[in-house]
Amino acid sequence: MYTVSSSVTAPPRPLRPLGVGDGPYLSPHTAASVPGAVRPRRPAGSGGPQLSGRLDLSGPQGAQLRMAIASVHRICPEFNPVQVLRRSGRSLLLVGSTGRTTAVAKCLVDHSPAWSERFRHEIASYRAFVRHRPPVRVPRLIAADPENCTLVIERMPGRVAALTRHPSDAPPRADVRAVLGAITRINSWRPAPGLFGKPLDYASRIARYHELGLFTDRDLGDIQKLLHGLAYAAGRHDMRQFCHGDALLSNILLSPTGPVLLDWEHAGWYLPGYDLATLWAVLGDAPAARRQVSQLAQAAGPVARDAFLVNLMLVLTREIRTYETAVQRAMREPLPPGAGQERPGVLSSAEEQRLLLRRLHDDCGLARRAVRAAVGTR
Repeated sequence: MYTVSSSVTAPPRPLRPLGVGDGPYLSPHTAASVPGAVRPRRPAGSGGPQLSGRLDLSGPQGAQLRMAIASVHRICPEFNPVQVLRRSGRSLLLVGSTGRTTAVAKCLVDHSPAWSERFRHEIASYRAFVRHRPPVRVPRLIAADPENCTLVIERMPGRVAALTRHPSDAPPRADVRAVLGAITRINSWRPAPGLFGKPLDYASRIARYHELGLFTDRDLGDIQKLLHGLAYAAGRHDMRQFCHGDALLSNILLSPTGPVLLDWEHAGWYLPGYDLATLWAVLGDAPAARRQVSQLAQAAGPVARDAFLVNLMLVLTREIRTYETAVQRAMREPLPPGAGQERPGVLSSAEEQRLLLRRLHDDCGLARRAVRAAVGTR
């Protein structure tokens, strides 16, 4: 488990980079002219950077964009929107300027209770960072409105460590070293009491996965045995570790001055190794990087190893649930005319997701065997 990578039976997946505006906090690019698009004005007297772009305010999406811009202007009137960086069913990301500063505005679109709570948690994290600076670089908070779920932060320079959640190419060793260094520093941080909570209820998450049939009876028993041992260890000292909570390569910018961590909506106290388990889960096509993560996870001894394994089982099972849903959705969608003919040899999105899902099942089987071995040594 700790010296070899998982057995990957699926062939390598081709890299499908995100399109312009799909990545997190990427540099703005000039958008193509479209009917109904308007070019935002630069505030008079502003000495800020000259940004260029077009915002399409026509149609239903244009109405949604106008509402988002209005919500941003209520808390940051000087924000000058330039371009949509990312649009999803849950949130809208805009890049623009505030005076001399380039900024990013994030607006929640799906105001369901779960997503609203997560967004407010991210705002609370950035507010906490104002007075209690973490040992890693984070964007500076400019304005926030928890009630309407609107956030404006500084846009940080740098390149994203990976364009996809599960990158198909192994990242350079220097990138892995920088990322692990940043994760190690944030995991060693002890913020002031009361600033952050415990985002993950381990007992309820494990019980739910068992009820859904994702954990077998033996899985449940083995994980509970490891948790019992961790609870005994916690009786002697504080076991919880501060974690980013969503330590994906796509949430990390790499710059000459050091890595920048983004998207703090899951930050809080976890069992040790949660961030490392997240990295391990998405580095399936980078066995050398996985070995580094595993060695780092077990360096603190058997207790840290057991916590890492519990986290790994939960993270991998969550990924399996996510991609099973994605595969089912992709299979229901009709193929566009000429699909598979214009680019022969390139896998469809549904096929890529099926291959990734198969790899995740392989990884989960590997983690399951490691959990059983750990239980046998207790």
